[in-house]
Formats: sequence, structure tokens, C-alpha cells
Amino acid sequence: MEINVTDAAPLQVAEVVFGAEFNENLVHQVVVAYRAAGRAGTKAQLTRSEMSGTTKKFKKQKGGGARHGDYRAPIFVGGGRAFAAKPRSFEQKVNRKMYRGAMRSILAELNRQGRLQVIPGFGIEQPKTQGLAGKLSQLGAAGHVLLVDDSAADALYLAARNLPHVHVVDVAAMNPVSLVGADRVVMTVESVKKIEAWLA
Repeated sequence: MEINVTDAAPLQVAEVVFGAEFNENLVHQVVVAYRAAGRAGTKAQLTRSEMSGTTKKFKKQKGGGARHGDYRAPIFVGGGRAFAAKPRSFEQKVNRKMYRGAMRSILAELNRQGRLQVIPGFGIEQPKTQGLAGKLSQLGAAGHVLLVDDSAADALYLAARNLPHVHVVDVAAMNPVSLVGADRVVMTVESVKKIEAWLA
């Protein structure tokens, strides 16, 4: 299949990558797993046995209403938690075939919706924000914009640093969450070829 390239001839790409059928369930599972893997999972609370303080019985057993042992019980303010949270991993298993399938599905859907734009190159030699802003304005890229470059030179990173909602990644750092959350994905021809070699 062919994919349009701005100010250049159309590019022949593999239909299995940029023309794949959209699998919503697979994309959802991979996106959730990717975000879950980024969670620290370091939340920790104290149980009754881990609380500091005396274990002395604070009143007599009978004649005082309810029977209690010490103030570290969960029913008291400042006491331990009955079911305390402990550090844990939120990681979910996603095998390589599922991840690649989700990436193909996302890229194909972006192409169908007209949110994927391919250009010959960014042409950013100096780390000037004004130059990149002008380039994006010419391309009509607005909102949350993801720039995918095959090499992602420092000049491009620095030029985009002061632009809100504009993010630069190379092909290796491209992930399903950044693709799904972008209003417009702009990538170079070389990036498309690398992605095709990776996912085809």
C-alpha cells in the first residue's frame, strides 16, 4: 500500500503494518499494561502489630462498656490499618507478539483517521524553538503532537523542549501510550522504514 508523504512522492509501505485491522481489546490491554508497569507500587501502611506504642490494656475488662485491649486497634483513630497496603508490583504480562500487534493496530488506525503525517525530514539543524514552531504550523500540526525521528538529534529535542504538548521520540522509544494520546503523529520517512522493518 501507499502512504502520502508531505512535499514528496508517496511511499510504499507494508500493508500488514499500516493497514492492519484495528483490535480495540488488544490495544486496551497493552496500553493498560504499559501504564501499570510505570507505577512505583511503593505504598505502605502499618498493621496493628507494626504500630509503635504501648500494648497496655487501657481500662478494666468489665464495667466500662466495650472490652478493649490497646489503642493500636484499627477501630481507634491513629491505630493500625486492618488490611494495610504493602509494596507490590503492578506489572502485567504482555508478550512480544501482543505488543507488536497492538503497535501495528495503533499505527494503522492513526493512518486511517488522518492523524499520521509522514515528512521527508524535520530539517532542524539549530536548537531553535521558533524554527520548529514554524515547521509545525506549516504542517498544520496542533494539539498534542508526537514527533518521531529515526535518530532524534539533540537539536530537535532542544527545539521542542519549550513547546507545550510537543514531544520528540526516536523509533526505539515509541510506545503505545504516547501514540494513542497524540492528536497528530509526525514521523520521517526513515522512521517509517525502521518501523516497517521492526513490525512487518
